[in-house]
Amino acid sequence: MATLQDLAERLDRLLLRHQELERTNALLQQQLGQLGHERDSLKSRLTAARARIDVLLERLPANGAHGSGGAA
Repeated sequence: MATLQDLAERLDRLLLRHQELERTNALLQQQLGQLGHERDSLKSRLTAARARIDVLLERLPANGAHGSGGAA
């Protein structure tokens, strides 16, 4: 049967492990927040780039009517 000293040591180890897990969890939460911010920024940049591409596509001539330049 475990002695009171053995139980106290196990309890101390469990407490230390719990504290380590809390620190790890806090770091992971921080990283998650940073990644979420980065994702939102990238999505915003992608949306802006798509809008610029759409504007450029609208400026292209339809059906290649411009640029053939050859006499028939």
